[in-house]
Amino acid sequence: MLSIEPSGAILGATVRGIDLARPMAEAAFGRILLALGQHGVLRFPNQQLDIGDVKRFSERFGEIQGNPIQSVDATQPYPEVGILSNVKQNGAYIGSPDAGQDWHTDMSYRDTIGFVNVLYGIRIPRRDGKPLGGTEFANTGAAYDALPADIKTRLDGMTATHDFEKFWEHMRQHKASGRPAMTDEQRRRRPPVVHPVCLTHPITGRKMLYCNEGYAVRINELTQRESDRMLEFLFRHQLEMRFRYKHDWNENDLLIWDHLGTIHRAIADYGPEEIRLMRRCQVMATKVFDPAFLRPALQAACA
Repeated sequence: MLSIEPSGAILGATVRGIDLARPMAEAAFGRILLALGQHGVLRFPNQQLDIGDVKRFSERFGEIQGNPIQSVDATQPYPEVGILSNVKQNGAYIGSPDAGQDWHTDMSYRDTIGFVNVLYGIRIPRRDGKPLGGTEFANTGAAYDALPADIKTRLDGMTATHDFEKFWEHMRQHKASGRPAMTDEQRRRRPPVVHPVCLTHPITGRKMLYCNEGYAVRINELTQRESDRMLEFLFRHQLEMRFRYKHDWNENDLLIWDHLGTIHRAIADYGPEEIRLMRRCQVMATKVFDPAFLRPALQAACA
């Protein structure tokens, strides 16, 4: 029987009593969707999933992005399902070698923003029995609620420019990721985009601060100097410890988190010989803002 156990922290819940390798009823999906809006991060422990299972679960929430800067190889089975790994074969990494090690929101750099990330742990690094390579989150709804009233009023209706190259260059220059500089073709595929600084969450109706340090470069309605000051304040504010939650991984954990209500980072506390291997789907918000998708699922959850 499906159960949802809140973590008791600012984010997070554990979902039990469901096998994600099997077809999911609409009522169960609706409960998961509602819990995702309420808790931001959901853990499904002890899941035995193949790559097709991860894809099928992920695409219930929207279209899967695939590689953010390269064309998807349609000749490969399940090309939308990515790999995060520090495993090497024949001197080359399997999948993406470096998880995002600083705070960001995946896909805020796209016209169609991200809705969820789905990550399935296959191998988890451990040292002295302790899991490494955790994922830390911050609650952007709680961060918005705690803003001073005058800041909320000022930000109302403002927009921010998000640029994929900002995060790419940060990882390249400051995190020793080994990435080359972006090519002109890659920049063409990922030009800067504009989104509201504050969003209303489609599931809960709650206001969210949608302005992450990884990709946001400018608040467009302010002068450059005012924008720099405001962004510095917002970036610092949303990372206060009262808004944070950390997930420690186990093998066969499936984790899904809401990009509208959270920002996140990977904790790089493991070495190259301590293996971390995960499957990932980055799911865009192609469904969640559509009442024709959202209303039946939430009604089924409450039936």
